[in-house]
Amino acid sequence: MKVDVQELGACKRRLQVEEEPEVVRQAWERAFSRVQKEARLPGFRKGKVPRSMIKIHFADDVKQEVARRLIPEVYRQALGETRLEPVEEPDLQEVRLEEGAPLSFAAVVEIKPTIELGSYVGLAVQHTPKPLADEEVEEVLGQLRERHAEYRAVERPADLGDLAIVDYTLTPEGMEPRAETGYGIVLGQGAVMPEIEEAVIGLGPGGSRQTRVRFPDDHRNEALRGRAGEAAVSVKEVKEKVLPPLDDDFAKGMGPFESLEGLRAELRKDLETRRARENRRALEDAVVEALLAGHGFQVPDALVLRQVGHQIEHTRERLRQQGVDPDRLPWDYPKLLEEMRPGAERAVRRSLLLEAIAEKEGLAPGEPHVDAEVEKIAQASQRPAAAVRSMMEKSGDLDTLRLSLRESRTLAFLIERARITS
Repeated sequence: MKVDVQELGACKRRLQVEEEPEVVRQAWERAFSRVQKEARLPGFRKGKVPRSMIKIHFADDVKQEVARRLIPEVYRQALGETRLEPVEEPDLQEVRLEEGAPLSFAAVVEIKPTIELGSYVGLAVQHTPKPLADEEVEEVLGQLRERHAEYRAVERPADLGDLAIVDYTLTPEGMEPRAETGYGIVLGQGAVMPEIEEAVIGLGPGGSRQTRVRFPDDHRNEALRGRAGEAAVSVKEVKEKVLPPLDDDFAKGMGPFESLEGLRAELRKDLETRRARENRRALEDAVVEALLAGHGFQVPDALVLRQVGHQIEHTRERLRQQGVDPDRLPWDYPKLLEEMRPGAERAVRRSLLLEAIAEKEGLAPGEPHVDAEVEKIAQASQRPAAAVRSMMEKSGDLDTLRLSLRESRTLAFLIERARITS
């Protein structure tokens, strides 16, 4: 085999590969045998078609079989000889495959860049941890009260914050009307068209009003986008929000708390834990920012596109969890790629740079570290650790865990040696 490597850029290589005719001949023989076993022709039993007839009637099948098996095998051997580790499948070009002749092709691949590490110990970083304020604890208490609020009927006009029970008919221009009865609207939350909310405000039980509406240009129903229409609303009932008293009885209803102060102390503990994580992430981001500022290098476009793909899929999954079918939304993928590329490229640079430092400093986690994390996952899911590890190995999540642990260890290494000022 002959392999020549041409450098097309920091992250791109072109392999010119040629394999000997004898290897091709052997591959052709094996392909003839495989095709002959399955070949069918009138007058011949399956697997009994003569080779001469195979060459006439199944020549294309044989060549495709050779290509399907031989080219990937030769490509893998070429990678072994050149010690290249592509980050994506190759772009095969100029493939020449004929019986009795050498196999030749060009493979354009992207690889990780060679990173010349500069200074990464003693990075100058500015970071001021954000303390937890008493007001934040009270805000969470207020959110708990909101979630346990009750709505009580009142005999007055509806206002912001009220729950209005309405019947309404919505008639887009040129379309059939759609009616709802007993529909609940919390005024001010933006759950319905703003014109309908404005029509309801000021109406008491039994009141009604008509109003013009215009559907938004990005409405999920394409037929309604930008269309005008009429809405008729009739208020059946108005209910005002009543918050529960903030006292010991309220705290006891929230869990195993004897008093409001006990609930407040537990909330503070949880918020302090969350704030510590937020401060740590902020510090990590500051260290990475200083690190990236001192290291400029190109990254493979394939990894950037993969990162964009991951982010889009995460967005689609969040929509599914919210009950929205992402396939029904208009996705402008070229625009998304343009908008997301800078952030995706930064994420790839961050990952490659931390990987290079981890390799140099020997920060890959040992199996005891991996086992400890698997044990935590097993305890959280209440399953045996061995079963969890087996499932993670099959799904590839164990490798992902190792990468995550390596990154955490690398960030800890950099933070411990950074010069941090507030």
